[in-house]
Amino acid sequence: METSNDIPHPDSLLQFMERFLDLSLPSAGEVVLAMLLSLALNLVIARVYRSTYRGTRYSQDFVQALVIIGMVTTILIMVVSGNGAIAFGMFAAFSVIRFRRELPQARDVGFVFFAMSIGMVVGARFYGTALLITLIVSAAIWILTRIDAFAPERASHLLSVRVDSDNDFAAEINPVLDRFTVKHQLLRVASVQAGMLTELRYGIQLREENQLASFVEALQQSCGNNRVVIVPTGQAFDT
Repeated sequence: METSNDIPHPDSLLQFMERFLDLSLPSAGEVVLAMLLSLALNLVIARVYRSTYRGTRYSQDFVQALVIIGMVTTILIMVVSGNGAIAFGMFAAFSVIRFRRELPQARDVGFVFFAMSIGMVVGARFYGTALLITLIVSAAIWILTRIDAFAPERASHLLSVRVDSDNDFAAEINPVLDRFTVKHQLLRVASVQAGMLTELRYGIQLREENQLASFVEALQQSCGNNRVVIVPTGQAFDT
């Protein structure tokens, strides 16, 4: 019986992997084409991010970073696809990299992965697939934002009323709230005017906007013609 104690050389393994995967370095023209396509697709992603952003901390720097990340990912994938040694070194380098910027919204992380994924697909030379993925995912993001999908139940108005401190405000106010609102929530109770009045603040969701005048009139009658203030709000109800 013949036995062999020969250990395969790492270079032989790399050559086998390259032959098995049939990888080849792209031409200069293909690199330029891929970079331009990656730029175009990542500009679409940046535009979708900007048009669907609903927060209060919009960052031009972050949007530009999305485009840069996508393009850099494209060129890295095109380079490592033809050289296994560079690929192993590149993955080792990325393993020690950490993000130095805290992302304010979870959707920002999704856009980072979106840009990187498109960069990878373009770098792998699946140009049609990259275009199709960009269009489908962008359309999905736009539709979800447009219909405000999965939004929390929100108060339509913030109500502030004052009642006499010696009265049972729940017995006076709650019947009116039950009549005119779909949902109401007591947010704050405060004593005002040296304890003579109690100020109540509610988050409410009106049944019909055109009944606002009748709602205010009913509240004034129930609280003894004290001050009633109603302002629109987007505050979410507590759960």
